[in-house]
Parts: sequence; C-alpha cells; structure tokens
Amino acid sequence: MGEIVFARVDDRLIHGQVMTKWVKGYNCNSIFIIDNSLANDEFMKQVYMMSASAAHVALKILSTEETITLWKKDKFNGFRVILLYKDIISVKETIANGLPIKKLNIGGIAKSQDRKFIIPSVSLKKEELEILVELADNFGVEVFFQTVPDSKRVDLEDALKLFGLK
Repeated sequence: MGEIVFARVDDRLIHGQVMTKWVKGYNCNSIFIIDNSLANDEFMKQVYMMSASAAHVALKILSTEETITLWKKDKFNGFRVILLYKDIISVKETIANGLPIKKLNIGGIAKSQDRKFIIPSVSLKKEELEILVELADNFGVEVFFQTVPDSKRVDLEDALKLFGLK
C-alpha cells in the first residue's frame, strides 16, 4: 500500500520550489501530476518527465479518472506520493470519488481579474474558495495556503475573512 504524503494545487506544477523544498521535505519517492488535459498531451508529458528525472523521483501524469482507478486498485502500490494538481476542481473530483486527502496545500495560482490574493502567489475566485470550504466541511480536508515550507502559512478560516465570508 502506498501513501499520499502531500497534496498541492500549483498551476505551475513542477518547478524549483516544489522540487527543492516540498519533495525533499516530505521524503517522497514519486510525484503524481493530476491534470486531465496534460494527461493527454504526449509532448508536455515528456517535458515533465525530464524535469522529474533529475530529482530521482518517479513521475506519473494522470487524469482524475486514472488517479481514482489507480488508488482503488492498489492504493498507489508502495509509492510515497506527492500529488500535484493544476486546479481546485480536479482535487474535488478525486476526493469526492474516494481519494483520501486529509491535508491540501494551495501553493500557486496566478492572479487574474476575477481573483483575489490570499498570499502573494495564490489568488482565488470566490467559487474556488467555496469548493475548498466544501472539501473541509464534507470531507474533513485541512486546507492551507503556503508557498514553501518555511513561509507563513495561512489557514482556510483566514482566507474566508479576506473574502468577507467569516
């Protein structure tokens, strides 16, 4: 049986902070990128595979459906996994279908007009924040916002205050 050691939403997926801070800090042996469009893009899959090989971790790029199937089949079969998601809706889909994520780090979502900053590198739409509340309330997921392990951590309750929802 494998273990989910860390789950993160970061629209850049694999980059320096993930590889040098989070991967080493959690002593994982694999990274699973969960993204429906990337799972069907052979060229980009190869780009990501090359970047992970330098860190000596196994990399799988899966759709949400493939992730759920793999978990139900063999509980990630001995992998100590960091799950990386590009978006919050994919996290919801996998959790709602049985993936047991208990802590979720939101670490990088770029700013756009309809988003509000929670921390300097994370901005959310109100709808995304509502999904995170649903994950916390209905599935017991501890949601927090943090760029790297040694930066300030902001909890979901504080994010709700920023949106005037608490």
